[in-house]
Amino acid sequence: MTDNKTETALSSDVTEVRAQKLKLLREKIGDVYPAHFHRTITNADLAKKYETLEADVVTEDVVTVAGRVYSSRNSGMFMDIHDAGGKIQIFSHKDTTPEEARALLPMIDLGDIIGVTGVVRRTKRGELSINAQEITMLTKSLLPMPEKWHGLSDIEQRYRKRHLDIMTNEESKLRFQQRSKIVSGIRRFMEDDGFMEVETPMLHSVYGGATAEPFKTHHNTLKLDMFLRIAPELYLKRTLVSGLTDKVFEINRNFRNEGVSTRHNPEFTMMECYWAYADYEDIMDLVERMFAELAVKIHGSTEFAYGDKTLSFKGPFKRVPMPDAVKEVTGIDFLAMKTDEEARTAAKAAGFEVEKDWTWGECLAFIFEEKVEGTLIQPSHVTHFPKDISPFAKEVPGEPRLVERFETYCNAWELGNAFSELNDPEEQRKRMVEQLEQAHARGEKSKQLDDEFLDAIDQGMPPAGGLGIGVDRLTMLLTNAPSIRDVILFPARKSKAD
Repeated sequence: MTDNKTETALSSDVTEVRAQKLKLLREKIGDVYPAHFHRTITNADLAKKYETLEADVVTEDVVTVAGRVYSSRNSGMFMDIHDAGGKIQIFSHKDTTPEEARALLPMIDLGDIIGVTGVVRRTKRGELSINAQEITMLTKSLLPMPEKWHGLSDIEQRYRKRHLDIMTNEESKLRFQQRSKIVSGIRRFMEDDGFMEVETPMLHSVYGGATAEPFKTHHNTLKLDMFLRIAPELYLKRTLVSGLTDKVFEINRNFRNEGVSTRHNPEFTMMECYWAYADYEDIMDLVERMFAELAVKIHGSTEFAYGDKTLSFKGPFKRVPMPDAVKEVTGIDFLAMKTDEEARTAAKAAGFEVEKDWTWGECLAFIFEEKVEGTLIQPSHVTHFPKDISPFAKEVPGEPRLVERFETYCNAWELGNAFSELNDPEEQRKRMVEQLEQAHARGEKSKQLDDEFLDAIDQGMPPAGGLGIGVDRLTMLLTNAPSIRDVILFPARKSKAD
């Protein structure tokens, strides 16, 4: 076992050797990093085209491929090169490969990117190969490939050097290919359902649409402090007011200056949508249809494994009001209480520490988070949230303390949040003012009232259902990823010094 100093010395020696080979290559062939190279087929298409080619058969087909050298045997006679779709074996022998091409072999290292033109064959052992006729150096790698990659022993290096993670870890590579399919699948699902995609600002002069600490910046020309978007909600609702479309969505990047964990990253992706003349029950159906379609797209089934669990995205999902869920798990009946004091007293009697100024709804939501969330393994819609913590949702008829809101949970995680959207301008202003006063009381002095949004709502917004889906968490579930940093290409990291 080598220590860090020895590893550093060995790496330095290897790098020096590669630099010397680069110098020799420049002298021998000139351009080691050519601008143009045209392959005729990818490795994946090659494998598919010749999947029925029998062993020990040499075709007359000449192809041109390209990729990174991952392995080399017998002084380069056998090399495996990989592109984004797979690998192909390259065979260089004096009987088939000209001396000019074979002369390059001693200067080719693992990690180099080469192009190869040659004849397709299947070896006696059944390996699809190319008998090289021409070899072109496309990129000389000056750093060695990692010798082994289980991820690295330091997990942080996987995130800091994601290019190596993907280069040498098939699981990571597949996961990000699947993420791309998930995002495109969401977009296609929404468009097929009649939703129109729009783009809204990422720089806000007044931040809102969620309760979160923003990132602050400054626009020099406008001499204006601005904030990175914490949510696109207030702009998307203005789109509904405009009449541009009755069904609008955005796949958006949001930024929240809060903690980092296995489920939280300072910048993250959401799909947010608003559907005029629909309510939160229509949105529940939409979520179930979307989740089922994505599961089938990635796994071929609505059932799939996450860790040691088997999850099912087959609808309908369980639907349970928050007060009922809390009563079922803890025995505390919040609907039987009339005052905030009763709620605080009941919570304390059950062993929960609550703040002296918490409302009935805040007590209910806190106990739900503490005791119920962790039990929601299979997909579930938790409905009927307290109005105290839901300033943009409509009241439940006959129960003014609750609103028509649901959150979708799976694996004890929140995946989505949806409302029957509040469109009464007077009630909206009242609740936003209350929310602003609470923010200022918490010390958030930069929080302002969004008068432009309120002015738009005064113009009249149709009744609507709204939804936000956490794309990163959904991707974690569908790709069996233990951390959000495994599904974000370049996640937030500590500085190297830390």
